[in-house]
Order: sequence, then C-alpha cells, then structure tokens
Amino acid sequence: MAMALLPMSPCRGAMREIRHGIHCRRCVTVAASSSQPSVAADPRRAVVSSGAGDKLEICRVVNGMWQTSGGWGRIESNAAVDAMLRHFDAGLNTFDLADIYGPAEELYGVFINRLRRERGEEAAIQARGLTKWVPSPVKITRQFVESSIDRSRKRMDVKCLDMLQFHWWEYSNPGYLDALKHLTDLKEEGKIKTLALTNFDTKRLEIIVNKDIPIVSNQVQHSLVDMRPQKHMKDVCEQSDVKLITYGTVMGGLLSEKFVDANVSIPFAGPALDTPSLKKYKQMVNAWGGWDLFQELLKTCQQVAMKHGVSISTVAVRYILDQPCVAGSMVGVRLGISEHLKDSEAIFQLKLDEDDVDRIGSVISRGKDLMAVIGDCGDEYRRA
Repeated sequence: MAMALLPMSPCRGAMREIRHGIHCRRCVTVAASSSQPSVAADPRRAVVSSGAGDKLEICRVVNGMWQTSGGWGRIESNAAVDAMLRHFDAGLNTFDLADIYGPAEELYGVFINRLRRERGEEAAIQARGLTKWVPSPVKITRQFVESSIDRSRKRMDVKCLDMLQFHWWEYSNPGYLDALKHLTDLKEEGKIKTLALTNFDTKRLEIIVNKDIPIVSNQVQHSLVDMRPQKHMKDVCEQSDVKLITYGTVMGGLLSEKFVDANVSIPFAGPALDTPSLKKYKQMVNAWGGWDLFQELLKTCQQVAMKHGVSISTVAVRYILDQPCVAGSMVGVRLGISEHLKDSEAIFQLKLDEDDVDRIGSVISRGKDLMAVIGDCGDEYRRA
C-alpha cells in the first residue's frame, strides 16, 4: 500500500525522518467577517492576529528554511545570509524556520545582526522570523518550555520571537495543553509576539481555540494535490479567525516544468528525486492518484502558466493563496545554492481567472480524497 511509505509514527528512525520533514502551515486571526487574510496596504502582505489583540504583518510568500537542515546541498553560512538579504530586499521579508532545521535559527541570527549593523534597527524590525518548537514527547514543565524558547531567542538574536509555531507528536498525551499555557504566559511576559500551531488537526485546533488560547495561525501541508485544509479545518478557521500558513505548496519542486513528461520510475530516465522534499511529495502523488494523473495536472497548470507568462510553480502557489483562510504559502529556499526570486515576485502579479480555476479544479477533483487515505492535516506524522 502506497501510504506505508509515508512516515507515520514518531518512533526512533521514523521520528528522525518526520522531524526533518516537518513544514508547517499557518492560520491567522483576521476580521471575523471574512475568510480571506487581512491585508496591509501592500497586497503582498497579510496581518495575522488573535482575539487577544496579538498582531503580526507577514509577507504572503514565506521563505521556507527546511532546506538548511541537510539533504539539498551544502549550506555555506556567508552565502546563505547574503541570499537572505537579497530576499529581504525583494520584499520577501518573512522566513520560516524551526529549532530542528539544522542551523536555520543561527543563520537568522546572523542575518538579523547584519541588518542591524549595516542598515540600522529600523530595517531589522521589518524582518520576520517565524520559528517552530518541536519538543520530544516528554513531561512538560514551565522550566522546560522557557528554556526551549530562550534557546531559540538566543540563536535568532532577538529579545522577542515574532512567531512561535508549536508542534506536538502524540495527541494521546494531553501535555500539549500544558505547553500552550506556558507559551501563552511567555507571550504575556514579552518573549513571544504571536503564538501559532503547526500540523495540528481540526479536532485539536477546535479544542485549543475553545480554551481561548490566543492562536493566530496553523501551519499545514496544502497544495493542488493536498486540499485537506479546505475540508473541515476551513470551517473551524472561519469560525475562530485562525488562518492557515501552508507548506508543500510546490511539492518540493514537483510542481514545475522540470517534471512535465518526466519518467521518474526508471533510474536515470528522468529528473532524479534526490532531495528529502521530492521524495516526500512523490509519496503524496502516489497516495493522491499516481503519476499519470499528476502529469495531467502538470500539463493543465503549464497551459495556464503559458497563458499568463509565468511558471507552473507560480500558478500552484497563487491557486493556494486564493483559497479561503490562507494567509501565506511557503516557498522553500536553498540559500546560496539556487534562487527563484522572479517566480516569487510573479505570484503577487498573477490573477487566475474563472476558467483557470475551473480547469485546474477539474483535474484536482479526479484525485483521491486524502482525508480518507491519510486522515486530517498532520495525521501523516502520527498514524501507525
């Protein structure tokens, strides 16, 4: 069965693979009258907020830094920070990282320090660092939580984390509620500006918001292949003003011209699936409907892309950004190795018309319902 290839339970070797594979999606709190993100004067930005009044303005295209954790090529610190500055200068000022993404937090710290030294504090405060805390399933105490947050603050060289996105491995252990209480206290004490979740399912999201924990977003996997967040989770987000930050939106690069008509079943016959993200999202393709149907999706997106003079990946991200409750979508960055600044900029200019949406949607609808195959958002990290 295809899903047996997916990491399902956080036991030892599997947990290592899953941890390297965590990307998060994000939900943001905005005006209760709309499921679309609250935007600043610049449509490239969204304001995420909670019922407690916490607010953070972010770029709607988020630079994903999972790629710094190994498996995508050697990251050289100076080149990586130079690349971060180029993204910042292009208006892509929001970076997604985690305590388990190798040197990601330390790289952000060097980056923010250079901004302060070379351009002043006024420039530095425009950068956004959205980090994650992914604790092992241990007993949660105030001391443990605070020391973990202090470690991220030190690595990132900030007094207050812009956003802390919390992941929890086992729902059978209700300690996640204790952790969120301590995190809320640390937010009130000024160590965290906004509190968010990553890879939480709809049931647990509803439990958390009903306990008045000030969550601004939930980061989840969401792509043309994986539309699970638009099932039950969308309803809870609309009711609670929590928004989504999405990852896996370009499926590690599978949603690109490179894989149109590609044969990946025979070694060396086509592009190699040679990164952790390509391998992970190829498994999602298998679960959703297989490579032949995915080729139909690619070719449909290619036709739309050619019509607008953009890339397939640009179409894929724009489609998800236009979904209800989505405040931002992740585009992975291989800092100092390769860049896609023009494609990212084109996302903001692209407007998909009704025909574009219908054509893409008609192929999506022929895939399997991943809610039935895998379960709710994040269940692929928990189910045995």
